[in-house]
Amino acid sequence: MIAWITEPLAYDFFVRALLEIAIVGVLCGLVGCFVVLRGLAFIGDALSHAVFPGVVLSYLAGQSILIGAFIFGGLTALAVGVVSRSRRVSEDSAIGVVFAAFFALGVAIISRHSGVKRDLGSLLFGSILGVSNADLVATAVIGLIVLVVLFALLKELTLVAFDPTLAKSLGYPTFRLDLVLLMLISATIVASLQTVGNILILALVVTPPATARLLTDRLDRMLAYSALIGIGSGVGGLYVSFHADTAAGAIIVLCSTLCFFLALIFAPTHGLLAVRIQATRGEHHEHHFHAESEEPPHG
Repeated sequence: MIAWITEPLAYDFFVRALLEIAIVGVLCGLVGCFVVLRGLAFIGDALSHAVFPGVVLSYLAGQSILIGAFIFGGLTALAVGVVSRSRRVSEDSAIGVVFAAFFALGVAIISRHSGVKRDLGSLLFGSILGVSNADLVATAVIGLIVLVVLFALLKELTLVAFDPTLAKSLGYPTFRLDLVLLMLISATIVASLQTVGNILILALVVTPPATARLLTDRLDRMLAYSALIGIGSGVGGLYVSFHADTAAGAIIVLCSTLCFFLALIFAPTHGLLAVRIQATRGEHHEHHFHAESEEPPHG
């Protein structure tokens, strides 16, 4: 067992991958809590697809895919925020229009360059074992900026997440806060692209916080649990993929999904078993109450 853990650490690429997934796990876990609480999973999916042309253009230019992805992620967040301000265009419609257009642009670029087609798998599904020192530094910088902004605006983002109407009535700039959140989600997706790629990124942003929400009703604990689940799933998935010689991104997502289903079944308060036990006890108490309240038969 010890050799199973220590053997991969002899490889520099694996150590870099571990550091990368630790940063990404924390980042996705924390920002993802607000994605789940606000019901923004569709936005997360849209942003992950909308950055695709930036990824392709950076690849063609021989630059880090983070550069192009970050530019298109920012453009997408701004476009969605601005277009959704129109009373005639809902936020969902704005997201659909923008993300479909940008993703189509990425596909159009790929169709013109056969070289990209050969490496399409790494662009779509990630290549965490190929992370360089420069990529690691870029992820750390993006992650640090996102976390600083997130915790600086934690009170405001929390209020908007739980009661946007109250936040607006109290004079909070809800539109700007929504825009900031979109930018944070976009930056998180960009930082995580090389980990699981364009297709699977939504799982890292949504699954750990959804799991954490099953385990607690308190936001501070949800944030902590989500970050820990993100790291644990990432590290565990990385080890399994190394020894099984399978795609790292896919195994990381599957580990995260396994955690979700375990919580869904066994969570102490909100798990299916706990709910079933509570319902059974409730029925028992109800029957007991009815039995005691019945009047004795006359005669």
